[in-house]
Amino acid sequence: MNTILIAVVSMGAIGVFFAGFLAFASKKFAIEEDPRIGQILEVLPGANCGGCGFAGCSNFAAAVVAGEAECNGCPVGGADVAAKVAEIMGMDDADLSAEKLVAKVMCGGDSGKCENKYRYVGVKDCVAAAKMPGGGPKGCQYGCMGFGSCVRVCPADAITITDGGIAVVDKEKCISCTKCVAACPKNIIKMVPYSKEVHVICSSPEPGKVVNKTCKVGCIACKKCEKVCNFDAIHVENNLAAVDYDKCTECMECVKACPKKCIEGDLEKVAAAV
Repeated sequence: MNTILIAVVSMGAIGVFFAGFLAFASKKFAIEEDPRIGQILEVLPGANCGGCGFAGCSNFAAAVVAGEAECNGCPVGGADVAAKVAEIMGMDDADLSAEKLVAKVMCGGDSGKCENKYRYVGVKDCVAAAKMPGGGPKGCQYGCMGFGSCVRVCPADAITITDGGIAVVDKEKCISCTKCVAACPKNIIKMVPYSKEVHVICSSPEPGKVVNKTCKVGCIACKKCEKVCNFDAIHVENNLAAVDYDKCTECMECVKACPKKCIEGDLEKVAAAV
């Protein structure tokens, strides 16, 4: 009995000793956290989407305090959150003018404009389908297959698949997390400025004669858009027209000139302004 009692007392004493030592060490060697990290974390939306380029909101907050991230780095919070973060950092004069970027699916070839090469009966997943012969069943190997890999990773329910089998992003719901960009095996989802309305809805780098055989609305690199633009805002590179959003004034001349109607823009808005 005495042996058991001695063992219990000894183990208890050892436990108390180590508990005290750990308590002392935790205070002695503790690394104090900058209070601004917690303050920034409180004003962030808490989406933990990774759109800022960091693992989560806490990592982003720490990066801002460490000078490794900009105050306007949270795409979900936008300008309001950026202003609050800048105030916490004592940077009231910080440049917070960067425009929010939203996802855009650069393909307009739905089932009525771009037919499939063959009937696909596999897993309804873009990544799986893209591994099939020809890069998938789509007539254009660079086109949206509409199996919804992007839909499934979107945390904001901002992407839907149309009846024609094309993914479409609701820019009002998009939180700029870029998860859909990473999920698309065709690399046809791009991040574009929120306010811009002129986009080339095609991703094929194939020559015009090839595009004409597969898609009714694909870019054929005719350069008519280049010729009518007075602002040097659109150029054909690698058989595909591309808009320079910094230069584009949205005059819609390229939209009017495109014979394949693959340049998207609001013509009614321009007409109303005249």
